[in-house]
Amino acid sequence: QVQLVESGGGLVQAGGSLRLSCAASGRTFSTLGMAWFRQAPGKEREFVAGISWGGRQRTYADSGKGRFTISRDNAKNSVYLQMNSLKPEDTAVYYCAARDYGLGFARDEYPYWGQGTQVTVSS
Repeated sequence: QVQLVESGGGLVQAGGSLRLSCAASGRTFSTLGMAWFRQAPGKEREFVAGISWGGRQRTYADSGKGRFTISRDNAKNSVYLQMNSLKPEDTAVYYCAARDYGLGFARDEYPYWGQGTQVTVSS
């Protein structure tokens, strides 16, 4: 079993930045593919960014390309999402997700989830 705890959400003005963190436990972190998803009110949970177990592969949804950066520190059992140039449409609950190895894009490819952290971007 994998436990994931997100932090770093909050209220920020449009154009601002936030860095989300996700701490993992319960499994050897370096064997996990990690991702960030988000869910806005009334919308489906959507993929934001993903990173492979070794960090060599990273992928982003079009909505975050050029603004968001996913990274991981296997020594700290953590994955991060640096979000710059935030827009009101980025407002959502952001979830950290994990899977065994690999890199996936779909929600059902990730069996492990955190509780989410709220990001609110004001205009």
